[in-house]
Amino acid sequence: MKMTITSFYFGILLSVLLSCNSSENDQTSPENVESFNSYWYDGQAEISSYELKQARYGEIREGNAVMIFVTEPFSKTYNTKADEERDDNVSVLKMNFTKNFVTGIYPYSIMSSVFYPVNKIEHATKLSCSTQEWCGQTYMEMIRNRDFDVTINSYFEGESVNHSHQPLNILEDEIWTMIRVRPEQLPVGEQKIIPAFSYLRLAHKKLTPYQCKCSKKVEDDITIYSMSYPEIERDVEIQFETKFPHKILKWKEAYPCGSCESQEKLESSGVLMESMKIDYWNKNSKADSLSRFKLGLH
Repeated sequence: MKMTITSFYFGILLSVLLSCNSSENDQTSPENVESFNSYWYDGQAEISSYELKQARYGEIREGNAVMIFVTEPFSKTYNTKADEERDDNVSVLKMNFTKNFVTGIYPYSIMSSVFYPVNKIEHATKLSCSTQEWCGQTYMEMIRNRDFDVTINSYFEGESVNHSHQPLNILEDEIWTMIRVRPEQLPVGEQKIIPAFSYLRLAHKKLTPYQCKCSKKVEDDITIYSMSYPEIERDVEIQFETKFPHKILKWKEAYPCGSCESQEKLESSGVLMESMKIDYWNKNSKADSLSRFKLGLH
């Protein structure tokens, strides 16, 4: 059933679903179930490669980004992929989002993972993000229970958090998976949103919800979703296919350069290069390297 939910009703609906016991009434499958199941439950993942331009230390760095989307059972008991059937298993669309680029002599590697329920309108059940570069590494993890349980480990003094709680708010990182599952319900208007974990770590910002103005517009075959955070002067735009399977085509992100005297905004961006459906976990021989070349990942 197709629904248009305003930001107000979206928040109320999430709260109701999270406070009630599971029942048939709170099952909300994607809009076109037949097409969704045929595409996402075929035993393969969707891998898309992107030409990345990443702002860092006052300059734009060239690199690559990869988005991997795949459905899998998720264990609420262990907060991991489920290897056996359990009563609390849920079907999720998992997104692994990697970015790789080089700053001067040393490389950066960033990976975010989102586990987003397919059959219920509710927040991501798990979100994690890690960054690695030659100075050190960071790891953030958020688990959804009655609220968000957060752990942060960082080589930067004062940034690590052993265990804290965040009230349930929209996560920017779950927007990407929401686009793929139920884009008609993307929140619009004034919202409280927790920005992308990768941004929080690169910008050394506090993990907290920020006021954000969200909008969505359709231009023929492309839908443009925008988020603007006035307090941190950050703007994000995601372009995706209006029609199913709503593939991510490009994105851009702009915020003040922390290491520039002028504090000018620098823009990072990603543009789709190639996409394929493949059971990549079975493609680990030297001969399978051909698929990397097809994706433009040399």
